[in-house]
This record gives sequence, structure tokens and C-alpha cells, in this order.
Amino acid sequence: MAGIQSDPSAVDTRSSASKFDPQNDFVNVTSEALSLDAAYKAVHSTAAGAITTFSGITRDNFDGKKVVRLEYEAYAPMAIAKLKDICSEIRSKWDVCKIAIFHRTGVVDVGEPSVIIAVSSVHRASGLEAARFGIDELKATVPIWKKELYESGDLWKENSEFKPKAASGD
Repeated sequence: MAGIQSDPSAVDTRSSASKFDPQNDFVNVTSEALSLDAAYKAVHSTAAGAITTFSGITRDNFDGKKVVRLEYEAYAPMAIAKLKDICSEIRSKWDVCKIAIFHRTGVVDVGEPSVIIAVSSVHRASGLEAARFGIDELKATVPIWKKELYESGDLWKENSEFKPKAASGD
């Protein structure tokens, strides 16, 4: 209509930035120790008013059994592709600045992080929701397998949150 101009600040920029952004999204599957500080630095942005982090830490017990350590295995190329998909989904749902999702493989001792997710955002709500979605989606879709080692034996753990992709009828 004549005389009506759109307000550029009202435009939702998420749809144009909904793909994995290699300049602002950082994913890694590594046998090296994870660093919360490195994740924080990766997502730091002067445009952000909040940085939200989640760290999954190896605890010392499960179901009354003493946990000695965890061991993770992954098919890294597929896991990294899935982590990039999660970044894309986050970008399509929330207005975020930068995303880091790091997962450990190999031996993870008690007290050490096995996963770190960090999200910077202009406002805290977007970052909090995006980080929660990130860990929930990682648990549900990323092909990473965990073995718990106890004082009394070991057990490969099935991730109860995993959602296998439905087979197509083709």
C-alpha cells in the first residue's frame, strides 16, 4: 500500500540465518578434554546480552552403583553432521548470536564434562531455550554411544531419549 513502509527492525531474521553458520556455530566431537572456558570464548559476542551454558558431567553413581568412568564412542562425521543440524534448528527457532556444541569421546572420568553447549543471545530467554533444546535434541538424535563402567562391571547404555528416524516406505 502506498505510504506504508515496513519497519526493518520488525523483520524476523531467523529464517535467513537458519542454516549452520560456520562463522558463528562451532561443533566438535573429540577425545580431548572439554573446556567450558573455550566454549564460552567461542560464543562470546559484543551483540549478546547473555551467554547460556550447559555442561553434562560424569557423576560418581547411577542406580546405587559406583561409577568409575564413562566411555563414549561416535561415528564422528555423522555426529558432527547431526550437531550442525541442531545448530540450524536452533537458528530457525530462536534469535541467537553464536552456538557451540562440543561432545567428548573416549574415557571421561568422574567429574569431567562429556558435553558442553554454549549459546550467546541478545536476551536470556532465547539462550536458555536454545541450550535446553540443544541438549535434548543431541540426546535424541546424535549417534554417540555411552558405556558406564562401575566397580562391579560395565554396561552399554541405551539412550532412553533417542528418537530413531522412521524408515521411509520407499
